Order: sequence, then structure tokens, then C-alpha cells
Amino acid sequence: MVVPAQDLPASVRIHEVGARDGLQNEKGVIPTEIKAEFIHRLAEAGLTTIEATSFVRPEWVPQLADAEQLFPMLDDMKGVALPVLVPNQRGLDRALALGARRIAVFASATESFAKANLNRTVDESLAVFAPVVARAKEQKVHVRGYLSMCFGDPWEGPVPVHQVVRVAKSLMEMGCDELSLGDTIGVATPAHVQTLLAELNEEGVPTSAIGVHFHDTYGQALANTFAALQHGVATVDASAGGLGGCPYAKSATGNLATEDLVWMLQGLGIDTGVDLGRLTATSLWLAEQLGRPSPSRTVRALAHDSHKE
Repeated sequence: MVVPAQDLPASVRIHEVGARDGLQNEKGVIPTEIKAEFIHRLAEAGLTTIEATSFVRPEWVPQLADAEQLFPMLDDMKGVALPVLVPNQRGLDRALALGARRIAVFASATESFAKANLNRTVDESLAVFAPVVARAKEQKVHVRGYLSMCFGDPWEGPVPVHQVVRVAKSLMEMGCDELSLGDTIGVATPAHVQTLLAELNEEGVPTSAIGVHFHDTYGQALANTFAALQHGVATVDASAGGLGGCPYAKSATGNLATEDLVWMLQGLGIDTGVDLGRLTATSLWLAEQLGRPSPSRTVRALAHDSHKE
């Protein structure tokens, strides 16, 4: 039953991260053909932004070592944005050589995670990204800036809002087109989300440039998403079937499941362009490929209902 709420966005763009952020955390390596089919199925379900892969060194994330083989298998996907993650100039070169038109760089709001994930300080990592972003913009490539540990860090604990804002502003000032705020270990709560968003606005980062990326460690991802919607955020990251975590933050559990997000947004009367039935079927198919059930509550509920019929 659709019951709209006041003062929420009319539509939300879902930035689907299952094929990259989701699969990078799998213990086993998924065949390239399965990844390509997964991405095609996601597009057929109506998702228009699907993060495809990562051009990091294979030994860093072996699950995504097939980026050069996978990306050309997506050439037929007209009208679908296929962003890819790049860690440095070499990664950008590899992505551009294959025709990538949307990239993402990934920074940390905390020193501990910057060291664990990037083997650099926060400022050193920003210095690495600056020429990458500059060159991407010269090539008229869209750039997303991921910012991890925006709410809490497994080593440092709660992260001060002003600390997050400083790094966020640096990413935007170097030329990023959009900013994704990551709750990497899933400790955010709704008022914390709205406080950070308000502070970013006060410091000149517009809501229109912000996306949110919540993990569901404590079951707060949908509540935090609703808080962001109330603030006007209209870009939400999610992972089909709730896949994912973070290989460098062991306390991180899965991403917000795309199906759970779509169920909530549909109930609010917010347009996503996503066919929930086809998306659920895709996640069930992938769960079979992975040999385990989907963690998404909506996938499990809809699958149970279809079995009863």
C-alpha cells in the first residue's frame, strides 16, 4: 500500500554496488561470465547506475582481478551508467583504456582506516587522488568521491563531524561531481546522519551532490536512509541481495539491500524505476551461484510468498 510522506524526493537514483562492493567481499572468486550476467540482469530490473568493477591491483582485491575481461562484456549496455573504482593514476589509465566514462576514488575520514585501506595518511591519500580527479575531468569523465568511516571507525570509535566535513570538502574542491558518505561499519543513527548533512551544507557541499552508503550492522540502514531522504538526499547506494562488507574493516557487515530499499521507497510513493520482482529474481539467482541464501529480508519474504502460491 502506497502512503506518501511529505517533503521527500519524488524520485531516488539507486547507485547499485552489488557487483563491485558486494562481490569484492566474497571468499571465493566469481567467474567473469557470472558477474557480467549479474550486471545485465540488474539493468533489466531497471537499475540505471551499476558499479561494475574496480581497477585496483589484483593482489589487493583478487575477487575483482578480472576488470579488463569484464568491462568489455558490458559494451552492449546502452543507457546504463557503469562507474568503476580507481585507486591511482595507473587504475585510471586502465579504466580509460577500456572506455570507462564514470570513475570513483575512495578516501577515508579517519587516519586508522586510511592506513589500513590505502597504506597512507588521509592527506597523503588526498594528494594521490588530486591528479587522478584532475585528469578524469580533463577527459570529461564523471567522478564520484567515496568517503569511508563517516560515522564511526573500528579503531578510533565515533568520528567527529568536523573531521568528516574537512575531508568531504577536500574531495569536492578537487573536482568530484558527487560525494558518497559511507557508514562503513554501520554505526550511524538518524540524527547523526542529519547533523552531518546539515554541517556539509553549511560548509558549501550541496545536498544535490551527496549520496549515502549505509551498512546494516545494527539494523539501522533503512532508518538512516529515511533520515537522509528527509534532508533531501536523492541518491542512495545499495547492494542487490544485501551483499558486501569491507575486507579492511572486519566489523562491517552487508550493505543495505537494494530490495529492502526499493520496498520502502515504493511504499512511500517514491519512483526508482526498478522492477522489484525482477530484482528479487536476480538476487535469488545470484544466491544460487554463491551457494547460500540472500541476506535481504525482502528477498526472503517475497521468495517465501511465491513458494506459498
